[in-house]
Amino acid sequence: MHDTKLSKRHWLLILTLTLLTFVLGTSEFVIIGILTDISSSLHITNAKAGTLVSAFAITFAIATPLVMSATSHFPKRKWMLFLIGSFIILNALCVISTSYIILLALRMMTAIVTGVLISLAMIVASETMPIAKRGLAISFVFGGFTLANVIGVPIGTVIAEWYNWNATFLLTTFLGGIAFLASFFILPTMHSPIRSSMRDQFSLLTHPRILMAFFIPSLGFGATYAVYTYLVPILKGMEAPSSSISLILFGYGFISIFSNILAGKIASYNAIGRLRFVFLIQAIVLISLYWTTNNFIFGLVNISLMSLMAILLTTSTQLYLIDLADIYQPKATGLAASLMPVASNVGIAFGSALGGMVYHQGNLMNVTLVGGLLAIFASLLTFLSHRLDQKQKKAA
Repeated sequence: MHDTKLSKRHWLLILTLTLLTFVLGTSEFVIIGILTDISSSLHITNAKAGTLVSAFAITFAIATPLVMSATSHFPKRKWMLFLIGSFIILNALCVISTSYIILLALRMMTAIVTGVLISLAMIVASETMPIAKRGLAISFVFGGFTLANVIGVPIGTVIAEWYNWNATFLLTTFLGGIAFLASFFILPTMHSPIRSSMRDQFSLLTHPRILMAFFIPSLGFGATYAVYTYLVPILKGMEAPSSSISLILFGYGFISIFSNILAGKIASYNAIGRLRFVFLIQAIVLISLYWTTNNFIFGLVNISLMSLMAILLTTSTQLYLIDLADIYQPKATGLAASLMPVASNVGIAFGSALGGMVYHQGNLMNVTLVGGLLAIFASLLTFLSHRLDQKQKKAA
């Protein structure tokens, strides 16, 4: 019988890891809010400033699994404190940066630190909690990103409007300092896994089951971002008053907090079995936007449902990847923990690019059909994974 109670120590650790992901999320996403300030200040085009976002995502996706594999034997507490210290220094350097090239290099280094810290936070949450509460703990840790979008990014954007974009990085540096102090006092000393080679680690990626599990969140995030990337033009098409768009986007972010809470509930029991139907509902919600946006109220209700569905997959797929690694390559749980954040970045990049291609072909609202189709593919993969799990259980 597993202990299912969370002690005060457990809660302090969960809140510390959530604070950490809030800080990392604010640093990653705030760039979108201050992009035009950066481009005018550094005398570059908006498109060139946009490479600060894409370079971050690409570096995150490529470097995170490599660094996680190479450092899997490092003592987690010391390694995390070192990385948070590096995060503070990199953000402090952004405060005094006056060149696009230097800012780009700093952002790419921050992407590596961010990716590795997120993966480590997931491992700590997964390994230190009672098994029955792992889903709850990880949904909290993911919740830090949601809060970053709802609270951190708007504050960072306002600071840039009041002062300048460099001052926004003062905020992320200060938040990094708070996260360092909390982590220093709360992070436990955990045993380091036995050192294994990069080859051993990456052999995990040759397992078809792991690859299938990787593409489930990629397609799920792709489905949302094929539409979400173009939400402002969609709202303008619905004749939303310009003054209300930022309020609607805030509402979208606020609703995703509840999506995060539900994600923990879904992960608590038969997660992959439940996700099969979550993706089907997501597909219906996205496709119905094609018609509901003809009416302002129906459109807003439908967009709210889209936000509610957006991150229901996170906790379940994170735990699923770690559990599959335990079966197929127990030495590579560190690499497995990094796959979900990587998959989400791949999905975001791929979904927004696919939506962009469809948008430029003609009808903007076709992006909703593309999003729905991607959600159906995610559901099919989940059905297949669940079926293989059931077969494996019977065989065992």
